[in-house]
Amino acid sequence: MKKVVIYLNQFFGQIGGEDKADYSPTIHEGLIGPAMEYNKNLEGAEVTHTIICGDNFMGSNEKEAIDIILGYLKDIEFDIFLAGPAFQAGRYGNACGVISKAVKAKYNVEVFSSMHIENPGVEMFKKDLIIFEGGRSAAAMRKNIKVMTNYVNKLIAGEELLGAVEEGYFTRGIRKQVWRSDKLPATERVIDMLLKKLNDEEFVTELPIPKTDKVPVAAPIINLAGAKIAVLNTGGIVPIDNPDRIQSASATKWGKYDISNDERLEGGVYKTIHAGFDPAAADADPNVIVPLDVLRKFEQENKFGELHKYFYTTVGTGTTQAEAARMGKEIVAELIEAKVDGVLMVST
Repeated sequence: MKKVVIYLNQFFGQIGGEDKADYSPTIHEGLIGPAMEYNKNLEGAEVTHTIICGDNFMGSNEKEAIDIILGYLKDIEFDIFLAGPAFQAGRYGNACGVISKAVKAKYNVEVFSSMHIENPGVEMFKKDLIIFEGGRSAAAMRKNIKVMTNYVNKLIAGEELLGAVEEGYFTRGIRKQVWRSDKLPATERVIDMLLKKLNDEEFVTELPIPKTDKVPVAAPIINLAGAKIAVLNTGGIVPIDNPDRIQSASATKWGKYDISNDERLEGGVYKTIHAGFDPAAADADPNVIVPLDVLRKFEQENKFGELHKYFYTTVGTGTTQAEAARMGKEIVAELIEAKVDGVLMVST
C-alpha cells in the first residue's frame, strides 16, 4: 500500500480564512478537508498525513516554510505528495508549486497538483511537476481530485500513462517517441492536415508552437522632474460606496477616482473591496495600498513633475489574463490621452 501526503492551505485545511493566511506549517495524522476525498478515490494507496500552511506564510517566509515542511517529512514514510487543488487562487497555486518542487528535489517522490489555467502557478511550475487542469473554484473540487487520483491509480497499478492531453494535465514541453496504433506515416498525416486547413476544417497539429506574449520595455523617462505620473493599483481601493461596483474577485471592471484635491486617502472615505487579503489595514489607512500621502510629498519636493488627477483601481485576485489585458488597454488609452509620462503600479 502506497503512502500519500496531502498539502492544503489554511482555508481548505479548515484553520480559517484570510485572517489565518499567516498560519505557519503544521502536520496532522489522518484526513482533513479534501484529504478525505483523495483517500476515497485512491486505489492501492492511502493518505496518512495532511500538511497545512497559510498562503501568506508560504509567500512571505518561503525558505522557512519549506524547511519546516521538509523537516516534518523527514521521519515519515511516503511515496506520493499531492498539493491542492489550487483552482484560480494565485497564492495557493504558488504555494503548491513551491512545496511540491522542494519535496520532489529532496525526497525524489512523485508530486502532483491541480490548478486552473489562469492560475499563475501553472506557468511558474508546469515544467517542474505535473499540474492537472482544474476548475476556477472549489465547486470543481471532486472533479479535479478524481482526475488526479485516476492518474495516480494508473501509476500505482503500472498501467500505460498517456500524454498530457489524454491524461488532463498541462503540456510541459516534453516530447517522447511512441509507436502509433494506426501506423499512419507522417506523409499521410501532414497531407491530411493540409487538406483540412485548406478547407477550413478543424485539425490538431502534432507540433504546437507556444504563443509568447512579448511586451516591449518602455523607454526611460529622461526628465523625471517634468514628468506627469499616474498611480494604479490592483488592491481594490475605491470610494466607500464602490460606485463602479468593481467585483471583489475575478474582476471585469475598473474605476478611476479624482484625487486632485486630496493630500492623502482617508479611511472611511476610501476602502478596499479586495477579497484576497485582510482588509483591516487598508481600510484604516488606504495609503498603504495607494500611497497618495508619499506621492504628494515627492511632488512637493519636485522629485517628479505632477501627479495625475485620477488614480485607477481594480482587483487582481482571480482576474483572468484576458480581462486584465482588456482593462489594461482601456486604462492605457486614457493615460495616453491625458499625456501621462509614467505609471506607478503599486503592489498589494
